Amino acid sequence: MTPIVGNQGRHARHQLDPLLSSPLRLSVLACLAGAERAAFTFVKDTVEITAPTLSKQVKILEEAGYLRSEKGYVGKRPRTWLSLTDAGRRAFGSHVAALEAIAAMPSARVRETPTGDEPVALSVDALGDAAGQGS
Repeated sequence: MTPIVGNQGRHARHQLDPLLSSPLRLSVLACLAGAERAAFTFVKDTVEITAPTLSKQVKILEEAGYLRSEKGYVGKRPRTWLSLTDAGRRAFGSHVAALEAIAAMPSARVRETPTGDEPVALSVDALGDAAGQGS
């Protein structure tokens, strides 16, 4: 049976970005990933968080170099726009790819060996083969 590994013999979880383990920060980057820039209020409403909570996450992501904020005006009204940096786009893409690799891993089921020894984990395909149902 082929071992379940990520890049270079390591499990894909090692490719996850710890900064993006926060659902809030991951959601902010996901919201911005499809746009060149977005208004602060749009991100706040889309991610369904308060302005102070978003401000805190923006600060963390800016310090990491993943996000940039720009202040300006629309008419006489102040506005803040958020955008991902190149590093932020790369980090988000790598993190999502690692999550997809983890989600795509084959499941394993545990069953007793015929001799009653310790349980073993077999892939779903191997279980079909063991039951005489494989190809």
